[in-house]
Amino acid sequence: MASQVEKRPVRLAVFASGTGTNFSALQQAIVDRNLPAEIVLLVVDHQDAPVIDRAAKWNIPVFKVRYPGFESKTAAEEAIVAELKAYQVDGILLAGFLRIITDTLLDAFPQKIVNLHPALLPKFPGRHSIEDAYEAGVSQTGVTVHFIDNGIDTGPAIAQEAVARYPEDSLADLEERIHAVEHQLYPAVLADLLEKGVFLQ
Repeated sequence: MASQVEKRPVRLAVFASGTGTNFSALQQAIVDRNLPAEIVLLVVDHQDAPVIDRAAKWNIPVFKVRYPGFESKTAAEEAIVAELKAYQVDGILLAGFLRIITDTLLDAFPQKIVNLHPALLPKFPGRHSIEDAYEAGVSQTGVTVHFIDNGIDTGPAIAQEAVARYPEDSLADLEERIHAVEHQLYPAVLADLLEKGVFLQ
């Protein structure tokens, strides 16, 4: 009986703010690879984020959080935690969610919140990492998947993959190459975390 409990699908929430290409990559990987997980909720902080349409195609519920409508960030996160609990969420995947997560969420899901960052951390943290790497003229940047803490892109890395930046690259060229790696690395890391049972510990 215990083994059956351990093998139940992991219930995941994805947090996103924009187009949601990584949300789609994760969902597609779960379906194509028959991963033992399901995305049961999408959390967005923009009422008209394009990712909402992607969720609709998969019939995944959406929770829209309007941060200015709360008296504090803590209150907003308390509302998010309540919604996550209602959906019996085991773990959280951040996919272009452009807000700093605070202790309210961290304490509710300790070491179960994973982020995707388009740079080789600790280099180029923050929102504009691709542009920062491009403008710095580095020959190599990359992608990091990491657990989050209450810093800005400072949590422990789970996996990293380098991406070359060629002298002839435009910013768009570099962005496209990084996003292609993201769409492969994030699902691969998710599969590994599921295999290790991280979200059910």
